[in-house]
Amino acid sequence: MKFFSYESKFSQLLLKICSAAYLNLLWLICSLPIFTIGASTTALYYACLKFIRNEEGYAAVQFFRSFRENFKQATQLWLILLGVGLFLGADGYILYHLRQISEGPAAVLWTLVLAVVIAAAVVYVIVLEYVFPLLASVSNTNTAMLKNSFLIGTHYLFATILVFAVHFAMFFVVVAWFTPLIIFGEGLCAMISAWLLNSILISVSGTREDEEEA
Repeated sequence: MKFFSYESKFSQLLLKICSAAYLNLLWLICSLPIFTIGASTTALYYACLKFIRNEEGYAAVQFFRSFRENFKQATQLWLILLGVGLFLGADGYILYHLRQISEGPAAVLWTLVLAVVIAAAVVYVIVLEYVFPLLASVSNTNTAMLKNSFLIGTHYLFATILVFAVHFAMFFVVVAWFTPLIIFGEGLCAMISAWLLNSILISVSGTREDEEEA
């Protein structure tokens, strides 16, 4: 039947879902040392983008190619972001409790400082969403990667919100509703996010290539 043929949209959708589960397994295994999460996430997005673009190559081959080639820079970026995330998390926790036990001017002060930390956390999340997909698509310095991730994330705000919603929905469903869905986990999130961000990343890559040729 045509519905079940390899070229049908249904078969292609099943193939993408199965590939997402397979890539999620690779991502989990390669993320176990914790400090390799950046490299494995970059590799995951690299493989997903290749798959979305229908470019040739086996998922595992694409994954480990990116893991090897981007390991150093991805690890550096991840350790920077991990440190910043821990700092913001600790600050938010302390400030929240200081706000709870304070009254009058002190309470106002801690509220304002907490608002600044929350704003910084929003910036942090935007950068975190884009830095590894961007690294999977273009070459640049660490500083430029972090800066461009924020600029792209704020410019394409609707896509940024959708990517965040995809990850939040997966987290909520796995934790509160259907834990076995973790088999797809970050793999499915990355596949959907790659589809959402594909045209953006192609545009960014094309712009950068034009600048280098000039």
